[in-house]
Amino acid sequence: MATKRTIIASLFWKFFERIGTQLIQFIVSIVLARILAPNDFGLVALITILINVANVFVQSGLNTALIQKKESDELDFSSVFVASFGIATIIYLTLFFSAPLISDFYNQKDLTPIIRVLSLTLFVGVFNSIQNAYVSKNMMFKKLFYRSIGAMLPSGAIGIVMALTGFGVWALVAQQLSNILFAVVIMWFTVPWRPSLKFSMTRIKGLFGFGWKLLCSSLLDVGFSNLRGLVIGKCFVPADLAYFNRGDTFPYLAVNNINASISAVMLPALSSCQDDKPQFKRLMRRSIITSTFIIIPMMTGLAAVSESVVKIVLGDAWLPCVPFVQLCCIMYAFYPLHTSNLSAINAMGRSDIFLKLEVIKKVLGLLLLIGSYFYFKSPIGIAYGATVGSLINTFVNVHPNKKLMGYGYMEQVKDIMPSILLSIPMGVLIYALNFVQLNIFIKLALQILVGIVFYFGIAKILHFERLEYLIQTIAEFRRKHGK
Repeated sequence: MATKRTIIASLFWKFFERIGTQLIQFIVSIVLARILAPNDFGLVALITILINVANVFVQSGLNTALIQKKESDELDFSSVFVASFGIATIIYLTLFFSAPLISDFYNQKDLTPIIRVLSLTLFVGVFNSIQNAYVSKNMMFKKLFYRSIGAMLPSGAIGIVMALTGFGVWALVAQQLSNILFAVVIMWFTVPWRPSLKFSMTRIKGLFGFGWKLLCSSLLDVGFSNLRGLVIGKCFVPADLAYFNRGDTFPYLAVNNINASISAVMLPALSSCQDDKPQFKRLMRRSIITSTFIIIPMMTGLAAVSESVVKIVLGDAWLPCVPFVQLCCIMYAFYPLHTSNLSAINAMGRSDIFLKLEVIKKVLGLLLLIGSYFYFKSPIGIAYGATVGSLINTFVNVHPNKKLMGYGYMEQVKDIMPSILLSIPMGVLIYALNFVQLNIFIKLALQILVGIVFYFGIAKILHFERLEYLIQTIAEFRRKHGK
């Protein structure tokens, strides 16, 4: 069973990895956004959607099954590698030969060569997914930190140099392809796992018994979440898709660093105590309370200052993405509830429930997508539908855990309510400062400072347990690592 010290150390290293990677990626994307046109980002976004869906088939839920299985050995990892590589080959050939048809469908002739080159990430992604599973299984998250930073820096430099020298959309392609390639190379020298041709169909069947439900769930999740992009890319112009995706970037950068860190660490941690229900619930409850204490005010503040942030970071040409930023902030504010509840269901080995939830959520989401498209007939209308769907999905994801561990929706709402009630006046105060006549840089700095002082100051005065726990956890981590 994972100890508290191991979990805390893993969580911090995963967080440092995520925030370091996303920060570098964010800086690179800012530079590229000021060099390249929104249409270039829209073209790559279309292809990325296809590759994201293809990656679901390549991984087949087997990488998660490797983590969830209590005793995964070399034969398990090798068998998954061989199976995944075979699937990647089939999917790449399919994309290669169908690329002209996809280009014709979107009336974008430039897509054909980009699809064929960027799809090569499928093969590299096989190595990367198994390496990630090995690291997660063994709680070696410190290695992911060095890998991600080491890969992002040179790949970002390649993208910027190519953009400056006139390569256009190919700068984005090269940046993505080189990033995952560098990541695999670094992990090759830092992680002891090596691929082999050992293969056991019996092991694959055993893992697939758990993984196929996750495959279907991931396919529903990734396919549906990218369906909005496909609809926008087909019915509107690539620039609209770029605004839609860029609006997601700011809140995603802020939330995903925390949310993905929790998700990556919580699955192996919860899996290790899946037979101890009281401890299981304590870990899950702690993850929700602590993460929402940070994420909810972060999203509230970002929504309040989004216009200033877009002007400063991207320039006036990207102002159409501001409404998308604000709507995405609402969605991401409650992501810890999604992450913790779904991680708990997976850790219990109940991928059947996981799949049922995905089916329910996607049916509801599809109805909202169709309704919002025909009612609004605009990208922002589709974003409204996505926001409503995300809030409904919170109820859906929480529902099973009332029976599984006695941690239902009302108890979870009670746990996050202090963070919500403190974030609302903080957001109003920050938004009111938008009307103060100051230099935009000074105003943004003042808003951030006021928001932090107000939120954490009131939390300290009211003796919020979650703040005290967070401070104690950081202190323990610093002592352990001599910082």
